[in-house]
Amino acid sequence: MKLSDFVKLVKFRLTFLVVFSASISFLIGSKVNGYINWENWAILIVGGFLVTSAANCFNEIIEKDLDRMMKRTSDRPLPAERMTTGQALVIGLFMGILGTYLLQKLNLLTGFLSVFSIILYAFAYTPLKRKSPIAVFVGAIPGALPPLIGYVAAHPQIDDIALILFGIQFVWQFPHFWAIAWVLDDDYKLAGFRLLPTGKRNLPSAVITFISTLILLPVSLLPWLYNHSGMYLAIVSAVFSLIFLYQAFNLMRTLEIKAARSLMFGSFLYLPVVQLMFLFDFIGK
Repeated sequence: MKLSDFVKLVKFRLTFLVVFSASISFLIGSKVNGYINWENWAILIVGGFLVTSAANCFNEIIEKDLDRMMKRTSDRPLPAERMTTGQALVIGLFMGILGTYLLQKLNLLTGFLSVFSIILYAFAYTPLKRKSPIAVFVGAIPGALPPLIGYVAAHPQIDDIALILFGIQFVWQFPHFWAIAWVLDDDYKLAGFRLLPTGKRNLPSAVITFISTLILLPVSLLPWLYNHSGMYLAIVSAVFSLIFLYQAFNLMRTLEIKAARSLMFGSFLYLPVVQLMFLFDFIGK
């Protein structure tokens, strides 16, 4: 197996972003404890990479025939027949078992949440993508679990900080998903995916995307409102949320793919900036 095929199989860029999100939340949880266990941080990164890669691997096995229909995914190793389903299944099971083993060594809650995220992403969100736009809501749950997993890996309880980290990433995913779905709608339709709010590039879909971005503004300020961060986070979150909101408004105004692409790239910048500011400006409980 070529390295390039493995990179595509595990969706390396997506996996990297997931692990980054979890690692930042681990450091926030460590600040609650008052110390950082760097060995556990390394275990989280390796285990998180393996578990996320396994979920993506199972997703590609299930969608192998659908990926063949879309230009964006037709060169993945399974639809391009450079790898068999059996080979991918063995790789996915190995990564899932090893990753879960490593994460449960940190604590059982971390291990449980990791298994739950794999099941929900691969076996609930994946098949729903062809049935209903509700798939985006379902997919937002495992998509928001990485910061929760990272936090409880360091501080093994689901408290208000854990829920805030989960909430920010959960709400963020709606404009993020829908911007991507708007840009790739033509390709998605080839495989029968229905991910836009109304199933179409139209004003109601853009309005719903704008509303989700609007909700993100107060949610991003929750760390400050609950006295877990200082004014720096509040200012940065407000500024980036307003920029993000303007991009969503521009999509609603123009209904153009160009505007959706701008919103999509804005989403890639928004989340790491807010999470890093939460870490740097964290003031505890």
